[in-house]
Amino acid sequence: MQTILVTGGLGFIGSNFIRLLIDDFSDYQVINLDAVTYAGNPENLKDLENDSRYTFAHGDIGDRKLIDELLEKERPDFIVNFAAESHVDRSITGPAAFIETNIVGTFTELEAFRAYCAAGNKCRFLQVSTDEVYGSLGAEGYFTEETPYSPNSPYAASKASADHLVRAYHHTYKLDTLITNCSNNYGPYQFPEKLIPLMISNALEGRDLPVYGDGKNVRDWLYVEDHCRALELVLRAANSGETYNIGGHNEMENIELVRLLCRSLDRRLGPLPDGRSRQELITFVGDRQGHDQRYAIDAEKIKKDLDWEPQTDLAKGMEMTIDWYLDNQEWLNQVRDGSYRKYYQEMYNKR
Repeated sequence: MQTILVTGGLGFIGSNFIRLLIDDFSDYQVINLDAVTYAGNPENLKDLENDSRYTFAHGDIGDRKLIDELLEKERPDFIVNFAAESHVDRSITGPAAFIETNIVGTFTELEAFRAYCAAGNKCRFLQVSTDEVYGSLGAEGYFTEETPYSPNSPYAASKASADHLVRAYHHTYKLDTLITNCSNNYGPYQFPEKLIPLMISNALEGRDLPVYGDGKNVRDWLYVEDHCRALELVLRAANSGETYNIGGHNEMENIELVRLLCRSLDRRLGPLPDGRSRQELITFVGDRQGHDQRYAIDAEKIKKDLDWEPQTDLAKGMEMTIDWYLDNQEWLNQVRDGSYRKYYQEMYNKR
């Protein structure tokens, strides 16, 4: 039995990763450290509370004393860092939290990790990052592991800074670290400020579907379970110091993705009460500041080195995602509390 300390495990990707480890692998013990912020939802893993292989610890990655105590007590073999402020719009309106959590928090984790290893413990640190650190692409080309970092938002800059720290700690202190950069994830348990759950939840209520600019920004979509399986493989099998891009091979303009969602919901639920298609709810709003035009991942390296490829195409993944949200509307209603509604008003109604 190997022990994994997951930081930020109540968030979207982190909770899916923990669920995969518990459900599909028998040889991992999981410790989940989470500060339970607006996007860290205890309901995501409520059914694991009594599982003997899962332990929850409430706290912040910036709390060095707490991290030291956890490492000393749990003696993890792996640390996987999901903990981050992650929404670009929030980073534009309030960047300070992104600097504190994504940069200072990661630094604090790394310092604790360095001390833990210096005491003779063997441990591997995986930094889960984003393709947004690379900046924006034109109509052609792909991000590779050799693409220079060129972040265009406070969020992307904070994640780029954290990645640089992880890389530096590997080269300077010879620590066993890894970095992964993924494309846009989607799937169960995603907080509804993100595009897909936002559109699903609004469409279910017959509310406007706010699309930035002309909707022609392109993203590569990665089903979250595919991502989590790639992370477990990298953690277990990659050489120390490696960086891997993890992509879904599913590029689509935002406007086309929203139309796809609307067609699927119309097919499942019928038209709106007034007879309209949900596509008529699409409303173009003022564009995001510094909105990157296109992201696209070249995932050839992870295929070549570790024999990983995404297993879920966008059509199948979207149907599974819609199914989950339709079956879990109580979860959706619980996370959309007063603070989320205030944020929504500020983000979209003023545009």
